[in-house]
Amino acid sequence: MERRNLNILTETPSLANHYIAELRDIHVQGDSLRFRRNLERIGELLAYEISKTLPYKMVTITTPLAETETMLLTNQPVLATILRAGLPMYQGMLNYFDKAYSTFVGAYRVEEENTELQINMEYLASTDLHDKILILADPMLATGRSLVKSYKGMLRHGKPIQVHIAAAIASPEGIAHVQQEIPEALIWLGTQDSHLNEKSYIVPGLGDAGDLAFGPKI
Repeated sequence: MERRNLNILTETPSLANHYIAELRDIHVQGDSLRFRRNLERIGELLAYEISKTLPYKMVTITTPLAETETMLLTNQPVLATILRAGLPMYQGMLNYFDKAYSTFVGAYRVEEENTELQINMEYLASTDLHDKILILADPMLATGRSLVKSYKGMLRHGKPIQVHIAAAIASPEGIAHVQQEIPEALIWLGTQDSHLNEKSYIVPGLGDAGDLAFGPKI
C-alpha cells in the first residue's frame, strides 16, 4: 500500500479519536442514535479537511457597515454514498457542503460459503458528474470492491474532474484496491486498521456499521 494521496485523521491527536473510539466500543454501540451521530461527526471532520483542497475564488461581500472580500468555492461538490450504512456519514458531509447535489448507490456484498466474495449493485440515482468534484463516502472501506464498482457505475453519468474517497475506517487491502482501480482519487480516512479477516471484515473494525446504525437486517 502506498502513502500516495492518503490522509488519515487519527495520525494527529484530535476529537476524531474520541468519535472513532465510541464507534468501536461495544459498551457504546448499543445506542444507535449516538452511533449514527459519531459517523455523522466523522463525515463533518472529513468534509472540512477535504474543503481545504478545493478551488476557491475571491468574492466581495457587502455587510451592514462596509464591503469585504473572502474566498468562496468555485465548484460545489457532488456527494455520493452507498446505501444504507453510508447515510449518517453522508449527512455529516451534507451538513458542511450544504449546496451539494447528491448521488446514491445500492450495492452490497453477497456472502456464500466456498465462493469468492461478490458485489451486487441494483440501484443508482446520480446527478450529472461531468466536470464535477465527486466525494464518495462509505464508512467501512473493507475490500474496496463495492466502492470501486459503485464509482465505475457512476461514470455513466459523466467523468468528474476530482475524486475524493472518504471512510471512517479502512483496511490496507481496501486502500490498495482503491489506489489500483481509482488512481486519481484522494483518500480521506478516520483511521486505518490492521487487516481483513477470512470473511473480509476489517479487524479490529467495529462490526456491521449498517446494523449498528439502523438495526439488524434479515
